[in-house]
Amino acid sequence: MDRKKDAREKIQLGGLIVKAGLRETDKAILLGILTDAAKRLGDTNQRDRWRAIGKAAFKDDTQKSNVDADPDSPHAGGGMGLERD
Repeated sequence: MDRKKDAREKIQLGGLIVKAGLRETDKAILLGILTDAAKRLGDTNQRDRWRAIGKAAFKDDTQKSNVDADPDSPHAGGGMGLERD
């Protein structure tokens, strides 16, 4: 069960890379971006900015498919199904 859950989570995370338009980006660049971002997670302003950008991207996508636009909603079905903090 744990392996299946882990595989599903990795697929969902990969989907976020695709959704962000980074499918063709060099993997070393992606890792560099993510590593740099991980170091900045303690900056509340930056974190709030990234959250707003992400929510807007989910909202834009769900509006196109007429699905619940708030990815934090318990009824949301249009996001990637990832837990958010």
